[in-house]
Amino acid sequence: MSRPRTVVVTGAGSKRGIGRETALHLAQAGWSVAILDVDAPSARESAQDIAARAGGQTLGLGVDVTDPHSVEMGIARVESEMPPIEALVNIAGVTGKFSFLDITPAEWDRIFNVNVRGTYLVTQRVLPNLLKAGRGRIVNMSSVSAERGGGVFGGVHYSAAKAAIQGFTRALARELTSTGITVNAVAPGLIDTDITAGKLTPEMEQAVLASIGFHRLGTTQEVASVIAFLVSDEASYVTGATYDVNGGLHIH
Repeated sequence: MSRPRTVVVTGAGSKRGIGRETALHLAQAGWSVAILDVDAPSARESAQDIAARAGGQTLGLGVDVTDPHSVEMGIARVESEMPPIEALVNIAGVTGKFSFLDITPAEWDRIFNVNVRGTYLVTQRVLPNLLKAGRGRIVNMSSVSAERGGGVFGGVHYSAAKAAIQGFTRALARELTSTGITVNAVAPGLIDTDITAGKLTPEMEQAVLASIGFHRLGTTQEVASVIAFLVSDEASYVTGATYDVNGGLHIH
């Protein structure tokens, strides 16, 4: 990479999450990395860990992606302390497993606020930086649940929110085609993270693995490598796409 530039990664505080692994991959590829997470100590620890392992400039900030003021303050700090922002990876998200009749309005809003509103707010605040640079990458996090109609880990509200991310991605990609900025999504299947760890009984885990073509959970590295490709210069002609990383759990 010939010039210093920054990628913003949301939801990268968890030690065993896709976000942190993605941030590490991008730092190893030469990006300066700004980590935004609602858990401020975890964001700072993640930034320190990545800097120690990959080198380069990192910044970890506590940001609530559902709060416009928090997003504004966080991105303003990135703009003032880091190289120019040229990429954004929206990973911050939450899930919830409820049967449809048990989903309260508050629970519905919780899922949509983080997964959809958060993606919208951060993208809208970061995009002017990419337009100013005349180049850029945006990658959003969907899920196999959006494609196969749930039945994986989250409930109806989670599947609906992640389907909204795919519509958001395609529409924004179309709007930005003349700018050289690409917008894509990644739809992971069941990945070995803290979200799934310890939450499946042996019987449930056996049934889940039997439904996956590769008969195993995916790794955070396998998802992060796809995201890193979409952020790279090599993906300059890919936009409006959703990349499935699900081991054959759903093929369409």
